[in-house]
Amino acid sequence: MIRVFHRSDDHWQLDSWDKPELPSRDVWIDLVSPTPEEISQVQKHFSIEIPSRDEMQEIEATSRLYQENGAYFMTATAVASPEHDSMESSAITFILSAAFLITVRYLNPKPFDAFAARIQKLGSNCASSTDVMIGLLEAIIDRMADILEMHSAEVERLSRLIFPSGRQRPKKKIHLHAMITDIGVEGNHFSILRESLVSVSRMALYLNQAVAHHEQVGQIRETLKEISRDLASLADHASFMSNKISFLLDATLGMISIQQNQIIKLFSVAAVVFLPPTLIASIYGMNFKFIPELSWEFGYPLAIFLMIVSAALPFLYFKGKGWL
Repeated sequence: MIRVFHRSDDHWQLDSWDKPELPSRDVWIDLVSPTPEEISQVQKHFSIEIPSRDEMQEIEATSRLYQENGAYFMTATAVASPEHDSMESSAITFILSAAFLITVRYLNPKPFDAFAARIQKLGSNCASSTDVMIGLLEAIIDRMADILEMHSAEVERLSRLIFPSGRQRPKKKIHLHAMITDIGVEGNHFSILRESLVSVSRMALYLNQAVAHHEQVGQIRETLKEISRDLASLADHASFMSNKISFLLDATLGMISIQQNQIIKLFSVAAVVFLPPTLIASIYGMNFKFIPELSWEFGYPLAIFLMIVSAALPFLYFKGKGWL
């Protein structure tokens, strides 16, 4: 799908690609999951080479950030959906020149639709393709900040479950094995967020060079400095949360190990406690002809008494040592 936005008076309008004549300046072409035919049409109209989807996935900086035919090509990884169990990220390519901005994406991040709706309102501050680029960048960062905040709250919830305070003891037992799965999911989410933050940070630095010849370069670079500071603070917070997730994972594994040790200890104590009674029962179960207690009236109660005493003594000893 091709969406065309162009500047009209003090706002932007959504037009059709099939319009007989497209504006030559201040135009934003948004390619959403484009077909090869649509890509070919845009390439022919603007005389540029749009990178393929495979090329957009490359991780080399030279493949993601470069200049060609007077246009700056910038590819960044953005988070597409913030749901707890289905967070996705996708590469988005921005092609910026003084006359136009082309975006190529194969997922639908919410900042794009929200920003497109905003610039179509009267009084939009975006006066050029560069302003649209910076506005999109700010919208993407704001969205990542919201997602980061939401998943940070989820990590805090898991932390409270693992380490409840004295006044908030859990009413039911925590399933630590399920907790490991939840922690692992959040760890994966923060890995995706950190990758996106690093990618967008590189693009912001490259954009700072791309606007060197812009007529409002001073103001734009000041805005980009603020964007870089925001990205740095978000990256620091994401790193902190990643470290916290590692701590929670280690703590949960330690708790599982303690539980397993408790179970093994109980089995060991049970084996020691029942060993003497078993020995006594084995002795009196032997088929010897002369066992004095067999013909004694109180032989059976004596054997039972000896079994109870021999089981109680190890139990009381372990209890006194604090092992139980």
